Amino acid sequence: MFQLFQTLLLAVFPALVIIAGLRDAVSFTIPNWISIALAAAFFPVALVMGASLEQLGLAALVGFGALLVAMGMFAAGWIGGGDAKLFAASGLWLGWSAALPFVLITGLAGGALAVGLLMLRSVWLRPIVAAGPAWMVRLATPDEGAPYGIAIAVGALIAFPHSLLPVLAGAAH
Repeated sequence: MFQLFQTLLLAVFPALVIIAGLRDAVSFTIPNWISIALAAAFFPVALVMGASLEQLGLAALVGFGALLVAMGMFAAGWIGGGDAKLFAASGLWLGWSAALPFVLITGLAGGALAVGLLMLRSVWLRPIVAAGPAWMVRLATPDEGAPYGIAIAVGALIAFPHSLLPVLAGAAH
């Protein structure tokens, strides 16, 4: 029964990250409630999973470092404010053990997203996309931004199995 409870708690992170990526894709915004919920849920979930105070402190430092990096990226105009908050909240959950895979995969996913948007915004595909839903038309609009929350979600989801909490859950069984 406790194993089922742990699994449900671990599902909080991927569920919210997926919602954030999808919301960014269709609206170019990531609601604040998602990042707030991620940050607020981390410490209770980590304590239930058996994280030590030292592990919690290191995760908080990684989250803070991710916030500083994301604020710099936001200030440079590379990402939006919602992306920055999602990046920081994801860093908190992922911690030190998954930080490097998270950053690398997010960067690669961002590059793939940029290439995909360039193709979607090409003169050949734009007329086809014009018949689609409004959110797809917006994605295909030249000079629109990029919903980088998609890349952050991909990086976070791929890095998550290497983070502290899934490792703790596996050690408990």
